[in-house]
Amino acid sequence: MITLLKKEFCNFFASPMGYIVIGVFLLLTSLFLWVFPGEYNVLESGYANLDGLFYFAPWLYLFLVPAVTMRLFAEEKKTGTMELLLTHPITKLNIVLSKYFAGLLLVLFSLIPTLVYVLSVWFLGDPQGNIDMGGIWGSYIGLFFLAAIYVAIGLFASSLTDNQIISFIIAAVSCFFLYAGFDIVSSMASNGGVESFILSLGIDAHYKSMSRGVIDSRDVIYFLVVTSFFLFMTKEVLSRKK
Repeated sequence: MITLLKKEFCNFFASPMGYIVIGVFLLLTSLFLWVFPGEYNVLESGYANLDGLFYFAPWLYLFLVPAVTMRLFAEEKKTGTMELLLTHPITKLNIVLSKYFAGLLLVLFSLIPTLVYVLSVWFLGDPQGNIDMGGIWGSYIGLFFLAAIYVAIGLFASSLTDNQIISFIIAAVSCFFLYAGFDIVSSMASNGGVESFILSLGIDAHYKSMSRGVIDSRDVIYFLVVTSFFLFMTKEVLSRKK
């Protein structure tokens, strides 16, 4: 499994894809935080915080993560190496997990450079260091869990087809619905209890909860369950296709 994980991760940087994803993510977040005028511009807001990063990142990953995952299985099918991969002495679950963790590692690599933003805001605080570090670390954890679900959805979408564009569209639409779709549906509910329940089914509610700096076990369980569900479904698709 480790060998396959390393191979998949190195493949991201054997082509421009890995560099493009990390570069686009860092470029756009930098522009929104430091260049483009608006309420999320750190220098204009008057507050030492990174709310802009944690607001825009889920939307950027909504497109960047499917771009990463669309080739993971679709390319194997198109080139005819899928059958060869399934004959290796490795379980289908390990194949799924290898590709999954390779995609997740790439997302993590895109997040690590943003720690420079944290350091910059820390120095800009008045007094220096006057920022909500609990909220920032909670937001990072929430963003990582959110990306974990996106990667699982993208991997599942890639297992359904040998067309990378179709895989990208399925993953992007599915990620959008899980992130924002339940918010839209809940706004149509007339009963407060029903509205709260519908909201709890979406990623956004749990992501915002973590962003407050309090790691609730219910939020962690939600992310783990949804991620596991899509990984299980990916494994089932591979089993049936074999």
